[in-house]
Amino acid sequence: MFNLQNFKRSLGVSLLAALAFSAPISSNAQDYPNKPIRFVVGFPPGGSSDIITRLIAQKLSERLNQTVVVEQKVGATGLIANDFVAKSAPDGYNMVLLTGGHPVSAAVMNKLPYDPVKDFGLVSTIIAYPMVISVAQDSPIKSLPDLLARAKAQPGKMSFSSAGVGSLQHLTGEWVASEAGVSMLHVPFKGAGPAMIELLGGRVDVMVETSTFAFGQIRGGKMRGLASTASTRSPLMADLPTVAETLPGLDFSSWLGLAVAPGTPVAVVDKINRELRVILDMDDVKKRFAELGGTPIPSTPAQMRERIEREMAVWKRVVDLKKIERQ
Repeated sequence: MFNLQNFKRSLGVSLLAALAFSAPISSNAQDYPNKPIRFVVGFPPGGSSDIITRLIAQKLSERLNQTVVVEQKVGATGLIANDFVAKSAPDGYNMVLLTGGHPVSAAVMNKLPYDPVKDFGLVSTIIAYPMVISVAQDSPIKSLPDLLARAKAQPGKMSFSSAGVGSLQHLTGEWVASEAGVSMLHVPFKGAGPAMIELLGGRVDVMVETSTFAFGQIRGGKMRGLASTASTRSPLMADLPTVAETLPGLDFSSWLGLAVAPGTPVAVVDKINRELRVILDMDDVKKRFAELGGTPIPSTPAQMRERIEREMAVWKRVVDLKKIERQ
């Protein structure tokens, strides 16, 4: 038998449940942030990713008037941190700094625990920095054309270092060799430090590394820069030629960018994006980026997505051309 009282009670419970379910999204979009934010970093302390994460976290905390806690989730070249945020609640309270290695992973790995584009709420790119091809200060190699001429004369003999098989440094070196039509020996290391020791010891001919590492060593007189992969010469090191001056069309800068969980409300993403743009325009931030060999590159979420998709295509092509074994 129909009971009006029971019906009203049931209807009331349903309405309350619906309101409770929708409240977090509405609240997040309008009042975000109303609790501390976790900013996950997937790389060890002291590296460029960690330094930028902490700088942006501090500035966001000041701008949003809310605590932003940096949390290390190191391992698997950033995949652990990325996966954590990709599978977190879609509310903007978990962030991660994606790197230029993000599209590289998609090119060199048979399977990722997430989709590199669809499983992230992309917010904005933050900093760009080129890769730099360098030699030891006392090396007989004086320029990029000189290096390529030697590599052509001695196929597979000239060696270049990287931070590991399938790393951004590895693929950059292979890309340059491919475009120049030469073959070079890849020698992987666990980081830039060990690679530089071997370079200075004369056991490796060439080092491929980010400007965040290379510029300091070049300024310090330990290494000689041959070329950077930026599209134009860097104002931070105007005497350093670009690869494109020798191999037209080959230009690339690595980057760092901020992402949250997929499905995060657009209003939340837009708010973070707006605050990032303000932060990236601050003089002290620009100065710090310059010290690290980079420049601010704010973007829209769509531009960040396009960058990742474009670079995935480039690196997949390099992997196929050089027959690099997928992991």
